[in-house]
Amino acid sequence: MIGLALVLLTPLLAAAVLAGLSDYRASARVNIVASAIAFAGALLLLAHRPAPGRFLLVDDLNVVFIVLGTFVATTTSVFSAGYIGHELETGHLTPGYLRFYHAMFQLMMFGMNLALLANDIGVMWVAVELATLSTVVMVGIYRTPAALEAAWKYFILGSVGIALALFGTILVYLAAQPALGGGMKAMQWTGLLRHAAALDPALLDVGFVFLLIGYGTKAGLVPMHAWLPDAHAEGPTPISAVLSGLLLNVALYALLRFKILLAASHASIAAGTLMEGFGLATLFFAAIMLYRRRDIKRLFAYSSIEHMGIITFAFGIGGPIGNLAGLLQMAMHSLTKSAIFFAVGHVAQAKGTQKIAEISGLTASHPFLGWTLVAGIAAIAGLPPFGIFTSEFLLITSTFARAPLLAVLLGLGILLAFGALLLRMTGLCFGAPSPGNAPSSAAATPLLLHLGLVLAVGIALPGFLYDWFAHAAALLG
Repeated sequence: MIGLALVLLTPLLAAAVLAGLSDYRASARVNIVASAIAFAGALLLLAHRPAPGRFLLVDDLNVVFIVLGTFVATTTSVFSAGYIGHELETGHLTPGYLRFYHAMFQLMMFGMNLALLANDIGVMWVAVELATLSTVVMVGIYRTPAALEAAWKYFILGSVGIALALFGTILVYLAAQPALGGGMKAMQWTGLLRHAAALDPALLDVGFVFLLIGYGTKAGLVPMHAWLPDAHAEGPTPISAVLSGLLLNVALYALLRFKILLAASHASIAAGTLMEGFGLATLFFAAIMLYRRRDIKRLFAYSSIEHMGIITFAFGIGGPIGNLAGLLQMAMHSLTKSAIFFAVGHVAQAKGTQKIAEISGLTASHPFLGWTLVAGIAAIAGLPPFGIFTSEFLLITSTFARAPLLAVLLGLGILLAFGALLLRMTGLCFGAPSPGNAPSSAAATPLLLHLGLVLAVGIALPGFLYDWFAHAAALLG
């Protein structure tokens, strides 16, 4: 129970404390310490998992997401301390808004952690909405017209998505009532899975369609993705890191829980087929849009959409290897993309712009940022020896064994995105340096730690990590 308390109560209490702190340095330290304590609690859940309760559940699947999420939150809070300090010094942010920033960061983490640990489909829905609303506040924190527009777009599209997810949740509840009766018992994951064969398959099928569209909006799946590039481009860069590295995963986790339920109800539709279609459509759309981006943060926002397409396809194709590849891809993407945004945040501050046309020659003008960005782009593009190459190789070979045509389409989409990323990397990192200032004090430790982990997994996937992910993959069917 200590692990659960640390993961859930620490961010909630920290949010209350941070809302009253006006000193930036103190609030930044509290943010880091609270995130680190929550990460320690997540590690405790690895060693001891309490029995499922009425509202909370810890199993092989969600503990993967919890450990990954709290780790990325901790490193992002370290990066955020320097980044936001620079924004404060340059006048882009005012001290008053920083109270909202740090408090909302911890409130977002509470919502995400609660969504992942919920043993109740209603509590999970509320927690996802809480995480969304807190990030909306942070996206609009610069208070510029573009930032406010991005926040409103995020709020409106996110509200439509969560409303559809609510309707799907209600349909699942109605499907469970004949077997489990009314009340809370018909909303608990553990009870739903035990009686899955007795649930109304027609209601489950319709419910999953609404859930796929609703939570798919939060996950950035095409065509419900429009909020994501604006939120990345106009919000603070640390929020871009947690949006790509954490919030998209939480929405996808919610979908996976319902997919498990449909798989256990043998009379229901094949949820994987729908996920394969959405995944491929998302992959190809994002890969094409990568060639048209003019803003560096929008570029990597579409890269996040591309990878959510790949991950959704992986879980759709399923099987032991497909699910393992999806979990590994998800973990590697979270670590790599957050590292890229760490570098991009400092690049934008050093160059004074986010326009790709005005950024070049980073390896010459800012060698540390330039070469780490090269490594990050190589990793996210799926080049060996980085971990994403391992996950994509597993996915393509697994798909070839089951559906060769889909494997060809998947490979073409990945190659299309690879070409765009290689093109942008050449312009950003090499050639004649563009004018710029000395970079703000770069948070080197989080950046190098993320890239180092991705490299280490690509070189030799540790046995304990394989076993851990394989157990989680087995739950997905």
